[in-house]
Amino acid sequence: MASDGDAELAELRRRRLQQIQDMQGAQQNPNAAAAAYAQQQAERDRRDAERSEALRRVLTPEARERLGRIRLAKPDVAQAVEQQVLSLAASGRLQRMVDDTTLRALLERIMPERRDITITRR
Repeated sequence: MASDGDAELAELRRRRLQQIQDMQGAQQNPNAAAAAYAQQQAERDRRDAERSEALRRVLTPEARERLGRIRLAKPDVAQAVEQQVLSLAASGRLQRMVDDTTLRALLERIMPERRDITITRR
């Protein structure tokens, strides 16, 4: 567990150092900034594709559809649910695919409680 944190910290440091070097290089060469931006965008797209593929393997079609609708309305809640599902899958605590009812149970735990607002007229 500690080695995971150390590896993650090392990766963050490596990315930050690369970012600083890219910024310094961009000041010297403007074309390098465009190339660095394109490379970062490609990396971001690759990570998104990997995340989508992992979710496709773990979620049933109905659950994916529900998560897509939630993503349109509340992207932050959808991201939290995705993170939770992926961490459960990575730790091996999922014995089967996450179906719609399981996803709803996760949503109930993650989503903040609704407050009912009543307006009284006098």
